[in-house]
Amino acid sequence: MAENVDSAQFNADEVDAPAWLNAELIEGALRAYEKDPELHVTDLKISPATLQGDHYASVMFRAVSHYSTAKGNFSKALIVKTMPEQEGHKKDMLSNSPIFKTEILMYSKALPELERILREAGDTTKLYAPCIYHSLEPHQVMIFEDLVPQGYTVIRDRYPNKEELQKAFFKLAKWHAASMKVLNERPDFLKEFKYGLWGMPNFLNDSIVTTGVPCFLEMLDKVPELTKYKPYFEKIKDNYIQQMSAVMEEYRTNPKPNRYYVLCHGDFHGRNMMFRYNKETGSFEDVMLVDFQISNVCPLSIDLIYSIFMVMDTEDRWDLGKEYINYYFSVLADTLKKIGFKGEMPTQTGVWEHIHGHKDYEFFMMTSFLPLVAAMNTKTFKSMDSFFDPQTKQKSFFLDEYITDVKMLLRKFEELGYFKDL
Repeated sequence: MAENVDSAQFNADEVDAPAWLNAELIEGALRAYEKDPELHVTDLKISPATLQGDHYASVMFRAVSHYSTAKGNFSKALIVKTMPEQEGHKKDMLSNSPIFKTEILMYSKALPELERILREAGDTTKLYAPCIYHSLEPHQVMIFEDLVPQGYTVIRDRYPNKEELQKAFFKLAKWHAASMKVLNERPDFLKEFKYGLWGMPNFLNDSIVTTGVPCFLEMLDKVPELTKYKPYFEKIKDNYIQQMSAVMEEYRTNPKPNRYYVLCHGDFHGRNMMFRYNKETGSFEDVMLVDFQISNVCPLSIDLIYSIFMVMDTEDRWDLGKEYINYYFSVLADTLKKIGFKGEMPTQTGVWEHIHGHKDYEFFMMTSFLPLVAAMNTKTFKSMDSFFDPQTKQKSFFLDEYITDVKMLLRKFEELGYFKDL
């Protein structure tokens, strides 16, 4: 049975659970997880798991299950993740997408191996929360233990603070380091992880990609201080997506020497992190990364550039997150040494060369995703769906928060020489 909810808070496709998400499904999953064929679900309450803006590439429900076993009566809070079934933009964009298979492989294969490598070196860092059930047929579904009762929460009303961000980059660096070791010693182990954003069949033709630069050019034309940059973006508008695609696919099609390839998270932003604070002292304890649907092997700069635009505030973005990325590198280098990495060790200078060498990806993030971040922060629209309305999207390019960011970023890019060869 579904709980009564205020539907205005949630994504429309998460208000009512599909009929197949029922006690029978949960009972089967719990029986397998608990290894108890006599387990019986006695009550099940289903509600939306997240608020509008928390995520887009899936549908999520919270299932509070009460069940009985020979040992007594118990309850467990679960998160059920599935693919969109309602007609609309989300379903169209994700149809025929490999993202669910990718995430299942992340939980069942890649992440356990990365943790094993760390454990072997005496490192107890926890990279993920276990998935207790997954299936691709007849429905694409994954079930997890809910982290909220364990004290974890999503930050929605602010950017992560310094301590929270450092811990997130700490975990990302550990993950990247372990994956570098795997790629160096057993590259075929991660060969299935080749579908990032560019692996979604409909993504490159989606409006979030195709309308970004045109909207950006219109904004440059109307903001006098920024008009001088318009010729540069006019020059790249027809081919920068193709150039960026080549970077995303280069590990598989044309690997470069001295490039730092890792298994990237792919969607490293604040809503894909859950933070835990001590209930008694209030002290910060942990961050758990979630949502691995577009994890793929590519240059480590992809996660780092994404984080600059999606998890940092304007103050941190002005120098491209230098403090956090340098901290990330220190953890990466230290971890590689501890786990016995035998390849060529990355350098801090090399990491920054990678980032600056992928300016097309920075341009993409600035023109396609940063307006969405600004619109969400300022609550310009009620639902992410409205961002795909052309008139609403265009308005987001004129938000004060976005223009402030763009002015700062374009000055920085000019200082770095990004426009000299355009």
